[in-house]
Amino acid sequence: MAHEFEPLVNDLILRTARGEDVERAPIWIMRQAGRYLPEYHEAKGNRDFFECCRTPEIASTLTLQPIERFAGLLDASIIFSDILVIPQAMGMVVEMVEKKGPHFPDPLKSPDDGQYSKVLSKDVDVAVELDYVYKAITLTRKKLKGRVPLIGFCGAPWTLFCYMVEGGGTKFFIESKKWIYRYPDATKALLQKISEVCVEYLALQVQAGAQLVQVFDSWSGELSPSTFKKFSEPYLAYISENLPKKLAELGLERVPMIVFPKGSNYALDSVCNLGYDVVGLDWLIDPAEAVKVRGDRKIVFQGNADPGVLYGSRESISETVKGMVEGFGGGKKGWIANLGHGITPFVKPEDLKFYLEEIQRLSSS
Repeated sequence: MAHEFEPLVNDLILRTARGEDVERAPIWIMRQAGRYLPEYHEAKGNRDFFECCRTPEIASTLTLQPIERFAGLLDASIIFSDILVIPQAMGMVVEMVEKKGPHFPDPLKSPDDGQYSKVLSKDVDVAVELDYVYKAITLTRKKLKGRVPLIGFCGAPWTLFCYMVEGGGTKFFIESKKWIYRYPDATKALLQKISEVCVEYLALQVQAGAQLVQVFDSWSGELSPSTFKKFSEPYLAYISENLPKKLAELGLERVPMIVFPKGSNYALDSVCNLGYDVVGLDWLIDPAEAVKVRGDRKIVFQGNADPGVLYGSRESISETVKGMVEGFGGGKKGWIANLGHGITPFVKPEDLKFYLEEIQRLSSS
C-alpha cells in the first residue's frame, strides 16, 4: 500500500546518514517528544501512557510537539511510541506504572514456566498487532508536510529480552544473568524470535512512512565483551542483514539504519561492521577516540553529549558542543548530533533550545 506524502524540504539527516558532505550537522534528540515539555502533559491528559501510543491522533500530536516548538532547529522527528510494544504484540502484558515505569505482572521465569513456550511459538501478526503504530506514522508524515524526515524505531532483542525476564527496570539484572548463564540456548531461541519480529515491525514502519529506523539496545552495556558477542551482536546483525531484504520483498527502498548499543563502547570496532549506516554513541566515549576506532569505514556517528549538561550553565553547554564538533571532525560529514541518551525529566525546554542553536552555530561555521 503506497502512501502519497508531500516532498521533503529538509533532507539533511538523510544525506548525512548516507555519508555525504553536508553544510552542517543534522540534529535530533532521543525522547524529544516527552514529559519535559509542558504541552506534552496537556495533550496526554489523564490517558495511560500506552493509550497514548495506541491512539494515532495523540501519538502524532506528541511526535510533532518538539518540531513545532523548536521550529527550524530539529532535523528529524521520531514517532511517539515505546520499545515495549513488541513484547505486548508477542502476548505479554505490559503496564506503565506512574512514577515507576514499565511493569510486566508476569515476567518469563524460566524456559519451563509455560509462558515461555507460548511466547516462543506464537505466530505474531505484526501487521495487525501493531497497526496503531503504522497509522500514527502515516498520519504524522502527512501532518509533517515534508518539514523533516520521520524516524521509526524498535528495541533491540537483548534489551527487550531483559524487560521480558526482569519484569521492568532493574539495577542488578539478576534474572537476565540467570537466563544467559543457566539457559543460554533458550535465551538465544527467544532472542532470535524477537529479532524476526523486529525486522517485520521495522519494515512495516517504513511502509507506513518512516524514512530512517533506529534500533535501541539500551541495556547492552550490562553484557561483558564476550556475552555481548553471544547475546546482542548476532541479533543486531540479523536485523541489519534482513531488514533490507524484507523491504525489497515489499517493493520498498532501503532506508538508513541506526544502531544504539548504549554502554557497549568496548564493542565499537565490531559494531561498526554490523551493517548499520549510523552508530549511536553514549557520553562515555570521547568523540575523537570513536573517530579513531572507526578509521576509514563509512560509518556515521550519532550523539553524544551527556544529557545532564542540559541542567548546566550556558557556558557548559557551549563547551560541550564545541568539544563534540571538534571531536567528530567539524560537523560537515559523518556526524548526526544528539545526546548520549534520551533527554531526562525536568530539563527546561529553553536550555535544550540553546543546545540545538549551538550545534547549528558551531557546526556550520
